[in-house]
Amino acid sequence: MDEYQVGIEYLSAGANRHTAVADWSQDGIVAFGADSNIALWRPHSSQPRGITRLLSGHKDVVKAVRFLPKLDGESMTHLLTGADDQHLKLWTISLEDAGSDVPYCIQTIHGHNAAVNCIATLNEREPCGPASRVFASGAADASIKVWAFDGNEISLLQTIKTTPKFFPLSIALSTLGEDGEALVLAVAGTRNIVQVFVAGHRHHPDFQLQATLSGHEGWVRSLDFAWETNESESDLLLASASQDKYVRLWRFHHGKELPAAVTNGANPSMGAFLPGRSPSNKVHRLNTAEKDFSVTFEALLLGHDDWIYSARWYPDPSTGKPKLLSASADNTLAIWEADPSSGIWVTTVRLGEISREKGATTATGSTGGFWTGLWSPDGSSVVCLGRTGSWRLWKYDRGQDQWIPHIGTSGHTKAVAGIAWSKNGDYLLSTSADQTTRLHASWNRGSGRETWHEMSRPQIHGYDLNCIDSLGNSQFVSGADEKLMRVFDEPKAVAKLLSRVCDIGSEHLETMPDAANMPVLGLSNKAIDAVDDDLEIQAANPETDRDALDPGSTVRKSALEIDHPPFEDSLSRHTLWPEIEKLYGHGYEISCLAVSHDGTLIASACKASSINHAVIRLFETERWMEVKPPLAVHTLTATRLRFSADDKFLLSVGRDRQWAVFERDVSDKASYKLWQSNPKGHSRMILDATWASSANSLIFATAGRDKQVKIWQQASTESGDSSISCVTTIQESHPVTAIDFLHHNTENGALLLAAGTEIGKVSIYSIDVTTLIVSSTMNLGPE
Repeated sequence: MDEYQVGIEYLSAGANRHTAVADWSQDGIVAFGADSNIALWRPHSSQPRGITRLLSGHKDVVKAVRFLPKLDGESMTHLLTGADDQHLKLWTISLEDAGSDVPYCIQTIHGHNAAVNCIATLNEREPCGPASRVFASGAADASIKVWAFDGNEISLLQTIKTTPKFFPLSIALSTLGEDGEALVLAVAGTRNIVQVFVAGHRHHPDFQLQATLSGHEGWVRSLDFAWETNESESDLLLASASQDKYVRLWRFHHGKELPAAVTNGANPSMGAFLPGRSPSNKVHRLNTAEKDFSVTFEALLLGHDDWIYSARWYPDPSTGKPKLLSASADNTLAIWEADPSSGIWVTTVRLGEISREKGATTATGSTGGFWTGLWSPDGSSVVCLGRTGSWRLWKYDRGQDQWIPHIGTSGHTKAVAGIAWSKNGDYLLSTSADQTTRLHASWNRGSGRETWHEMSRPQIHGYDLNCIDSLGNSQFVSGADEKLMRVFDEPKAVAKLLSRVCDIGSEHLETMPDAANMPVLGLSNKAIDAVDDDLEIQAANPETDRDALDPGSTVRKSALEIDHPPFEDSLSRHTLWPEIEKLYGHGYEISCLAVSHDGTLIASACKASSINHAVIRLFETERWMEVKPPLAVHTLTATRLRFSADDKFLLSVGRDRQWAVFERDVSDKASYKLWQSNPKGHSRMILDATWASSANSLIFATAGRDKQVKIWQQASTESGDSSISCVTTIQESHPVTAIDFLHHNTENGALLLAAGTEIGKVSIYSIDVTTLIVSSTMNLGPE
């Protein structure tokens, strides 16, 4: 297999929906948790490739990701991650050149007894040099642990139990005072208070609770420290974002003297009407190492309409003042700055979606809000994470004095259950338990610059999707946790987009509908017409005018005429495919389906615990009618269906450990009958099967829970015995969940078989076409 060069062309994964799940390093890398992996993405790369690498190691969902501050002259970047598996991991990323980050895990710590929710690194003016770096972690065991990293390994310094007991959802750590010797730790979570701990010495910190900041009326989701100015005697500001829809700012001032505004008796509310509990100007005193500090309430930031998930500071070097980025469930990002003359905090920029433009339904609008927002190291860009696991990116354009949206990255947020290439291989369809179907294709920008992106989201459903297959180049059929299958047609908007951006041609363009949308109380995408930009649409009464357009579901033509991969708001609203047919017949949730290579038949099966429901049903695609009778052989759920390359045979495997081959009727090409089966094909359930492209004999492979891949072959027809027997068994270390043969033989006539296991390992086997013995193996994973 030495003649093959295998490289990663495209990685797609959605981010986990947690506030602390991502961080942006000084080197320009965004790291975020994607299920149990950590994805690395470079938003400022010259080519918008999306995810460049996935780091595997955690055994459960990653919730906390943070880069350690970089020391002067340090070539390595260190990354801390925490997950539901109760472990902290320290990764190192060496930046050998612009795109060659080679990460590896250098230490794993099991310090907490529950899921790790958040990690805080030390906020300080200047890197401390070679001294140890302090950081803290908070977990669902109601504890905060303080750690030190000396450059080689991490050691535990202190464990703090929350009293009164609550689960920390956010922590922030900073130096305190001019010399940077004292440390302050702010902790908040499933109560409406912020606790402030202080330690006198950074090298041997012993944090003691010295203040409890009250005022919020909901859980506090995010905390962040920043210095007010670049001067050495500057005050420290703490931002706390809460589910009560407000951000509160707190001022940490050195000395017994109070800050000027408080000594003058100024009320932070300025006499204005403020909802909820009125802000208090109570002074909290901190003392450490013979130094005194005061904590006072500074400002209440009003402007969001829903829970606020994150608040992040950016110290702007041009003004010497910090800016605050807040992300909320109301689908907006806001940038706050203090007015130079009055000192009042105001929103200077608001990004995201305006509620009335979401669409007719919550299914097509990206509701659910933004879970976290991040500043780029130079403050010229911001990214935010939405409900669909997708990242949106805005860059500031100085010439236009505007924040311009750019291409982010997206992916499924739950297990991917099925994938299918279009019949001509132009694009890839994927479907997932996150209830979406996504279309991925290559963006061709000329000069050999091609990058893969999500180009369309044809189906946004109300049930988990289980399987998918292509019906030609502009149709597909999918099955979900419901008793029917749905058939979708490509709309004109997507066909034109694929033609412009990906050089993918399309037939019957004029007969296609413009676009699709989803009704308010339905699961079926309906075809709609796009309207001109200058057409004004008035809200109509559906009882008096049933043909009136719904303003919320209207698609403007300009929204569909773009020359780049669509942004997230367009993906979820403008790239749906209209549903043209439903296929009924099964009694339980669809488990698998397959389309014949000539596109005339769909075979499907459903979840079953009896022989009555474990049948395979065939549907013809001309009139979309079921071909009776159904094919009965399995006693439990069929897990995979596959047509042979010439559609002469249909292969099925199932949880009852048997495989079956059905032969096509010569006189009636729409019907199949059982030809051969093996009730004991594997010793555990069979999970996948695939046909080999062999002109001489019948060859297929099966894979099962018994950690084996078996290759089966029909006996030579000359002997008169046409029975199928196992010729080769490949032993794997874990259950094999997916296999596929290359659809054509290699140059030397060998068969190539790919096999994937449940731990993410993918192997490529080269198999001799005559003896069916494995001649060589190549391992591709885990990544």
